[in-house]
Amino acid sequence: MKPLIEMHGIFKTYNVGAENELEILHGIDLQVWPGEFVAIVGESGSGKSTLMNIIGVLDKPTAGLYFLDGVDVRTAGRDEMSEVRNKKIGFVFQNFNLIARTTAQRNVELPMLYAGVSAAERQSRATELLRRVGMEQRRFHQPNELSGGQKQRVAIARSLANDPAILLADEPTGALDSQTSRHVMDIFHELHRQGKTIVLITHSQELAAECPRIITLRDGAIVADHRKEAMLHAAF
Repeated sequence: MKPLIEMHGIFKTYNVGAENELEILHGIDLQVWPGEFVAIVGESGSGKSTLMNIIGVLDKPTAGLYFLDGVDVRTAGRDEMSEVRNKKIGFVFQNFNLIARTTAQRNVELPMLYAGVSAAERQSRATELLRRVGMEQRRFHQPNELSGGQKQRVAIARSLANDPAILLADEPTGALDSQTSRHVMDIFHELHRQGKTIVLITHSQELAAECPRIITLRDGAIVADHRKEAMLHAAF
């Protein structure tokens, strides 16, 4: 079994060669295996957002090697990077990123539209995904007609649209109250039990503690990588 995420010596530097050059990541080595539920935790300024952007192929490292499900990200062109993002990664963001004045059903269908999936299959799969997150009855509502928790459940359904190799969740409960956050985390745990690989970016030690593996970032470097014993035996 090969890792889905494989990073070796990842550096990220902004303003290279300028007086205000700033190195954010300092040689990250990271592997995430199929079926893992990993929390990447760190305080503000730890580099976790920069690392998330690289994991999600939203940005490229300055140096180092990154293979995402076998694709060499550093050598990929813009079109290939876009295709990798659309097919390999399902994103869940803190602010939901739903398209306004568009129904929940249509929001979930959009990634499949970009992937060239037929209209009938898009509609069928979107309805099923919304059912899985408890939103089938609200599928024709627009975002402004939904609560924060409902929006996030739609966003999770959308992230699953193209059956991505990895779900990448950036502070997915950050804009939600504690009860709604619990519902959202329960959905992630259920998806994990079904075999989905999940990477959760968070500053919350409480949320991270729910995950079978916790990676701690500090000052642009991994300072701890804790895998719970039960997960260790299950994965290896």
